[in-house]
Amino acid sequence: MSYRIIVDSCTDLTQEMRKDEHFCVVPLTLQVGEKSIVDDETFNQRRFLTLVSESPIAPKSSCPSPDAYMEHFKGEEDIYVVTLSGNLSGSFNSAEVAKKLYLEENPHKNIEIFNSCSASVGQTLIALKIQEYAEKGMEFAKIVELVHKFREGMSTKFVLENLDTLRKSGRLTGLKAIISSVLNIKPVMYGTPEGTINKLDQARGIQKALGIMVDSVEKDVKKPEERIFAIAHCNNLERAMYVRDEVLKRVHFKDCIIVSTAGVSTMYAGDGGIIICY
Repeated sequence: MSYRIIVDSCTDLTQEMRKDEHFCVVPLTLQVGEKSIVDDETFNQRRFLTLVSESPIAPKSSCPSPDAYMEHFKGEEDIYVVTLSGNLSGSFNSAEVAKKLYLEENPHKNIEIFNSCSASVGQTLIALKIQEYAEKGMEFAKIVELVHKFREGMSTKFVLENLDTLRKSGRLTGLKAIISSVLNIKPVMYGTPEGTINKLDQARGIQKALGIMVDSVEKDVKKPEERIFAIAHCNNLERAMYVRDEVLKRVHFKDCIIVSTAGVSTMYAGDGGIIICY
């Protein structure tokens, strides 16, 4: 059975996924001051980070239009869409509108929109799980059921090097940002089941913060031998490899992937940020 997996551009794909014709990406648009940047294959991470650091205003993103999603609904029999958490972006709602409009004219089409309740490599793992089941020849309804169950068991965490974007966006007061900077405090964050962001812990120094995150993986992972451990890094492959090595010393995952953040994930993670999901 033919299938297509559509993801928004907060999904940080592996090189293999980018070459696979089953996957296609619908870009969000990033706004830094007066500059608009389409989060597609032309995205320049280094240039974007420079723009963000120079801007007194926090970067923003705008979601794809329903039409942008509908352009990819033609052709394949089964359509799966994976979006950034609906609590962080309008991308999920836009995809839902696209589905409703498209099914009015094509009522026999199979389309499912997955609110990842995550971001970055959380979306990547959902997309890979869809493909795993589709390649086994499972029926559309069964794949939808199993992928929703898989999503509910995922865990997403991240460590930020720089709190400046949170400060600019008003999510962190100037005083807290200054104190955190002076004391070199790095927050360890996690994604809730509802797709919002909370603080797990904090530490003085990036290595200690990463250590807390690694410890948390060992404590709460279930059936790691059946799971992929995914890491996304923003401009710091060495740090991603450190996290990989420390985790795999303690936990035996089925596989591990490391990817570089594209535009939306770069905006959220900031320079040096590390995102993990399993």
